[in-house]
Amino acid sequence: MNAEPKTIGVRAPNWLGDAVLSLPALRDLRAAFPAARLEVVARPAVAPLYGAVPALDGIREVKGLRAEVAALRGFDVGVLFTNSLGTALAMRLAGVRERWGYARDGRGLLLTRAARRPAATGGRSQVFYYRAMLEQIGVATSGAPDASLTCPEAWRTSARALLGGGEHFVGVAPGAAYGGAKRWPAARFAAAAGLLARERGARVVVVGTAAERPAGALLARECGALDLCGRTSLPELVGVLAELDLLLTNDSGPMHVAAALGTPVVATFGPTDWRETAPFGGRTAIAREPVECAPCRFRECPIDHRCMERLEPARVAETARALLRGESGGRA
Repeated sequence: MNAEPKTIGVRAPNWLGDAVLSLPALRDLRAAFPAARLEVVARPAVAPLYGAVPALDGIREVKGLRAEVAALRGFDVGVLFTNSLGTALAMRLAGVRERWGYARDGRGLLLTRAARRPAATGGRSQVFYYRAMLEQIGVATSGAPDASLTCPEAWRTSARALLGGGEHFVGVAPGAAYGGAKRWPAARFAAAAGLLARERGARVVVVGTAAERPAGALLARECGALDLCGRTSLPELVGVLAELDLLLTNDSGPMHVAAALGTPVVATFGPTDWRETAPFGGRTAIAREPVECAPCRFRECPIDHRCMERLEPARVAETARALLRGESGGRA
């Protein structure tokens, strides 16, 4: 494509954490094409998040192939931050002339600029996976990656209403969509969060989907937590995370959102690769047990779940104290 594009449509990732980690590449596109209209096309599970990204000119929420094709029509350039064949096919069916992305899932022939994953992105934050794709297709990237989010004040106001007063909150995100192997036991979250909350004169707040309600109920019983599982929209969740003094979390979407907001985050890691999916931000720390079988990437542990079972609440609490004192943390 010789002429500068007038309109660019970015097909966003389908997972909340991936959407956050792709934000630096989204900002690279904005910098490379400052005069273009830049819009995001996203599933309902992540689309509202982009309301916290001021650099965008529009957000198109889609559900299903037909709606996606309709939403993509009219763009000069389509950029795929997804890896699936279906999303590339939707761009082709929509008649987007320039289609850029990774040549994965057999979709190389559907792209006009196709990138292949460089080996150098392995073992590094996925932030660099998205940036490497842009670099391969000829879009310049520069400067330190910016994965930050700016919480709109209206979202904070809604969050304060849910929190019901108080100044200090220790958050817990006990869920993880990938599978049970990623989840540190809820009782251990209760022990660590309860200890930290007592020390700080704070209240424990549990966030997550409706699927995390059993964990939320356990934390409510064990440490008097306010259980917000299944009770927040995505903008409200962002607002709650922005109000926290600290978040204790598994490797999850809320983990990445909180880090992007600048909230201090302590994340427990087991089967997933902490080098690739750690929270990306300056006020973050990881708690993990260095067992021989990690990272295995299994959804469910076939043996004794030692990577999580050996991780004690006292160690997680001390990791949080060190982070809040400024003795640890930093981009992983």
